[in-house]
Amino acid sequence: MTRPPVRTGSAGAAGAVHFSLLGPLTARRDGRELPLGPRKQRLVLATLLARPNTPVPVDVLTDAVWPDDPPRTARKNLQVYISAARALLGPAGDGGADRLVHGCGGYHLRIAEGELDTLRFGSLARAGRAAAGRGDVAGAARLLREALDLWEGPPLHDLRDSAGVAEEADRLEARCLTVYEDWAEAEIELGRAAVAVDGLRDLVERHPLRERLRAAWMNSLHQSGRQAEALAVYDDYRQLMARELGLEPSPAMAALYRSMLGRGREARQPAVSRRTPAPVALPAGTGAFTGRREELRDLLDVLGGGEERVVVVSGPGGAGKSALAVRAAHLLADPFPDGRVHVRVRREDGTARGRAEVLAELGRWCGIAEARAEFPATAAGAEVPATAGALAVLAEAWQEWQARHRALVVLDDVPDEASVRGLLPRSGKCAVLVTARGQLPGLAPVHRIALPAPADSEALELLGKLIGAGRLRTDPAAALRIVRACGGLPLAVEVSGMRLAVLRHLPLAEYADRLDDPSAALDELVAGDVSVRHRIASGWRDLAEPDRWVLGRLAGLADDGCFTLDRATVALGCGERAAIRAVESLIDAGAVTSPAGEVTAHAALYEVPRLLCLFAREQEVTAAGGRGGAPAVALSPG
Repeated sequence: MTRPPVRTGSAGAAGAVHFSLLGPLTARRDGRELPLGPRKQRLVLATLLARPNTPVPVDVLTDAVWPDDPPRTARKNLQVYISAARALLGPAGDGGADRLVHGCGGYHLRIAEGELDTLRFGSLARAGRAAAGRGDVAGAARLLREALDLWEGPPLHDLRDSAGVAEEADRLEARCLTVYEDWAEAEIELGRAAVAVDGLRDLVERHPLRERLRAAWMNSLHQSGRQAEALAVYDDYRQLMARELGLEPSPAMAALYRSMLGRGREARQPAVSRRTPAPVALPAGTGAFTGRREELRDLLDVLGGGEERVVVVSGPGGAGKSALAVRAAHLLADPFPDGRVHVRVRREDGTARGRAEVLAELGRWCGIAEARAEFPATAAGAEVPATAGALAVLAEAWQEWQARHRALVVLDDVPDEASVRGLLPRSGKCAVLVTARGQLPGLAPVHRIALPAPADSEALELLGKLIGAGRLRTDPAAALRIVRACGGLPLAVEVSGMRLAVLRHLPLAEYADRLDDPSAALDELVAGDVSVRHRIASGWRDLAEPDRWVLGRLAGLADDGCFTLDRATVALGCGERAAIRAVESLIDAGAVTSPAGEVTAHAALYEVPRLLCLFAREQEVTAAGGRGGAPAVALSPG
C-alpha cells in the first residue's frame, strides 16, 4: 500500500535526532539518516524506543537481544550497547540532562513527542477521536489521516525475528489498524469512500479475518457504485469464516449484506455504526476471549434463530461463562432490535441480589414506570419495590414489556432457580441468557450449554494473548504444563498470564513447577485483586453442608481428581444408592463433571476439577482439625 512521505511534526531544535518505529527502525538528524550500528545494538534501541518515558527492565532488554541463551557477558555487552545509544541520543532538551538514565526499574528513555513517530501518532489519533466525539467528522478524518501518514509499513519489520521486538511491533500494528478503520469510516460518513477503497483492500489481504476492515471495504465499494464487488467481499468472508473457524459472519455483517442487496446504491452507512438506536447495557468484551467456538456458534444459532427463549450456560466459577455470554450478546445486535442488557444476579462479594432488586434494575433499563412511585430510594441509591404488591405490579409490567418487544437479557451468575423465576419471558420474542455455576435443573423448558474445560490448544491461545506468542514459543512444553496445572480453567489461565506478563524475568518452567505443587498452586493464582481461590471459595459457600463434606471426601480419592462410583461408595462409607444421590447432587451444583455421553453409573468416570479438588482438600484438612476427624455428615447406608 502506497503512503505519503513521513511527516515528522515538530522535530525540535536543529541537530536533534528524530526516530521512527512505524516501518523500519530509522534515526534522522537534519534530514540525514544515521547509522544505528550492528543488529544487537538496534534491538536494544528499538526496545527502549517502543517503551518511551517508561523504565525498561534489564531482563526485557536481555530477552530482546538473546531470547534463547544469553552469554555470560550479556550484561557487559548490554552496557556497551546502552553507551552507544546514549551517544546517539545526545542530551535531553531540559538543561542538557541525560536522556537515557538507569534506575531501580531499569533504563528510562526520556523523549519528546516531536522526536518519536509513535508518540506523535498517538497524539494525533487521540485528537482525531476527540474531534469525532464532538461531531466534527471532517476534523477527525484530517487528524487521523495525518497520523496514518507517519506509517511507512509494518512497524519494525526489519527486527521482527526477535520475539520481544515482534511483540512490541504487533502492538503498534494493531493500533495503526484501529486508526485506519476510524479514518476509513469517517471518510465514508463524509461521502468520500473512494479515497479509502485501495488501502482497505490491501489491508484486508493482510488481515483477512478482521471484520471491521471488511465492513469498511464493503461500504467503500458500495458507496463508490461497485455493488457487485461489495457483495463478493461478504461472500469471500463468509466462506473464509466457515473454513477457518467454523463460524458465520456476525449479525452486523449479515445485516449490512442484506441492506446492500435491498437498497442498491443507497447503502451509505458504516457496518458498525457509532450510534446504536436500541438501548444497550453490556460490559465491554474482553480482548483475551479465545476458543469456545462450538459453544459460541450454538448460542448464536439458537438465540439468533429465535428457536429458544431461555438458554442456560453452566459451568464452575472461572469457566468463562460470563465472557461467552457477553461475547454472544455483542454479536446479536440484529436479531434483538429492542436492546440488549446484562444484569448481574450477585453482588461483588458473591452474595445473591434479591429478585426485587434485579427486577427493579430491569424496569429502569426498559423504562417501565407503572410502579416507580412505590419504589423508595434505599441507602445504596437503588430503587426496589416497597411492598409485595409493588413487586407484583412491576413483575407483570416486565412480562408485558417482554411480550411486546424483541430484546436480549443476560442474567449473569444466577445462584438458583428462585432468583430468576418471574423474570423469564412467558410469551413474545424476548430471549434470556442465563449463566450459572449449577445446572438449575428446576428451570424448564430451556436450551442448555455446559462449558467443559477448554482444549489445551485453546488454553494455550489464551495464555499466549496475555504473555505474547513469542514468549510462549520459548518453552512450549512449560506453557502446556501451566495450562494443565490450571485444569484448563480459563480464569486460572488468565491469572497465570497476568502474573507472567508482570514477572517477565520468571521462566515459564519455574512457574509451571510452582503450579504443579499442590500445596502452593492456589497461592500462585493471584494477580492484584483477582484471586482464583476467592472465586472457588464463593462456589464452595453455595454448596449445602452435606455437599461440602461429600466433595471433601471425593477430592481425596485420586491425585487427578477422578473417581468411580465404587470408590465413592467406599470413601463416603454409604450404600450405592446414597452415593449415586450424593454424586449427582454435586453434578447439579457444577462441582463434579460427568461423561458427556450416556453411560451407566457404575461405568462412569467422574471428576472433581483440579483446582476445586485442591481447595476441597484444604477445607477437609481444616474441618478435620476442628472436629477431631469425625465426619460432618452421616449418609444413609441404603
